[in-house]
Amino acid sequence: MFKQRLAILALVALVCGAAACKRAVPANVAATVNGRAITFADLDKQYKRQFPQQPAVSTDQTQIQKLDLLRAMTDEEILLQRAERLSLLAKDDEVDSRLNQIKAPYTQEEFQKTLEAQQMNLEELKAQIRRQLSIDKLLNSQIGNQINVSDKDVSDFYEANKAAFRYPETTYHIARIAVSPGPNPDVRNLAGNKAQNEDQARKKLMMIDARLKQGEDFGKLAQNFSEDPQSAANGGDLGYIQESALAQTDPETRKAIMTMTPGQVSLPIKTQGGYHILKLLAREPAGQRELNDPRVQQNIRETLRTRKEQLLRNAYMDACRNEAQVVNYLALSIAPGFEKK
Repeated sequence: MFKQRLAILALVALVCGAAACKRAVPANVAATVNGRAITFADLDKQYKRQFPQQPAVSTDQTQIQKLDLLRAMTDEEILLQRAERLSLLAKDDEVDSRLNQIKAPYTQEEFQKTLEAQQMNLEELKAQIRRQLSIDKLLNSQIGNQINVSDKDVSDFYEANKAAFRYPETTYHIARIAVSPGPNPDVRNLAGNKAQNEDQARKKLMMIDARLKQGEDFGKLAQNFSEDPQSAANGGDLGYIQESALAQTDPETRKAIMTMTPGQVSLPIKTQGGYHILKLLAREPAGQRELNDPRVQQNIRETLRTRKEQLLRNAYMDACRNEAQVVNYLALSIAPGFEKK
């Protein structure tokens, strides 16, 4: 409990400047970003979607969860306002196109029930799609052209990690998109999407499978929809798995991995815990891989590009936060005695 209190106080210290902490706390506003309000109604709605029907938790734990969620909502609002200033907001036709992709696997009745299960109406879904598309456009425009991986970067990485390219047995580089029924507070995907029951899980996987067949990027779909807390943020990348380790997986998953060709995506697979779709990124037979191997070059470039992209995204987000005026009234209401005198 003491550590939780310290965490709350640390967050308060980050978000409260001297002037901000002296302001009166509006009854209906959880936070403001450059004067634009995020209301408690907005926060509560997002909280219920992210933690539906969760077991009873203490008031302190609920407040910690809401502080974390509000931080994510303020970050989104910061980026959305930046996209607005740079004229990068998603257009209506872009939103409609993405909406049609999401609706594709469902009948109208099924789609409506899915919205109701997520406590959302059509306009709210379109607003969510617009926000995500706008933020994607912003990050692509601001970060994409700054990522450069030189030949020297590749060579240096290989020399520093040469042992990693020596395989004692056949190794499979796997990515996956996982969906499971039931609430799970550990799930953090970009869409904030979690299947709540078996029917939702099955339909969600059908939607993802349909979008993959339409040519959408596997990694981006994993980031947006995968419910695997360990791999979703990395585009579903599970890393390299040795052939001997596949003996611990279920027969259908093992068969899919061992029979796919690099770049191939599996059919949806039912597992003990839910469903998943796999992608074989690479198959590496036993032995040492040399730097002149195109597969080694590609693997290193992709690894370095992902690292650079993550670094730039984090730095860009921090820079945007530094320029924004954020007042966290929820934090102030929890610890009002810590405002600067």
